[in-house]
Amino acid sequence: MMEGVIVLINPTRQDFAWYQGLRRPTWVTFSAWIPLIWLLIHACFYLSALLSWNARNSWNLVLAYVLLLIFAEGHTWLMCRTRQLAAGTVLCLVGWSYGLILTLLLLSISPSSAQLMLPFLLWTPIEAVITWQMRSLNPGC
Repeated sequence: MMEGVIVLINPTRQDFAWYQGLRRPTWVTFSAWIPLIWLLIHACFYLSALLSWNARNSWNLVLAYVLLLIFAEGHTWLMCRTRQLAAGTVLCLVGWSYGLILTLLLLSISPSSAQLMLPFLLWTPIEAVITWQMRSLNPGC
């Protein structure tokens, strides 16, 4: 199910090319590592979902993870489709807030699942700051 969500909310090649062409803050020297960071985050999502499923067998939890995935992936899609970095930044922060709530909920269900949410919770604010700063480097976006 999660893979289907990712496929549906990935930006088109043309939209993503627009995003890739934007200027980024000079302190972002690790751009080549960002795909690996997201690979780690997705692996942690899947493992966290599996552990919480094993602990509770709850479709509500599965849907909670799917919603988090929509927030996590949707901010790039939203920026690319609207050509508005602020819109994506807001969705990114909404996703982080939702991820924090889910993590706190998971603490009582499966502490290991909650710990696996840490890469997302640590990375998302960094990505939001990068995107917010990109606004001033790319006027009109």
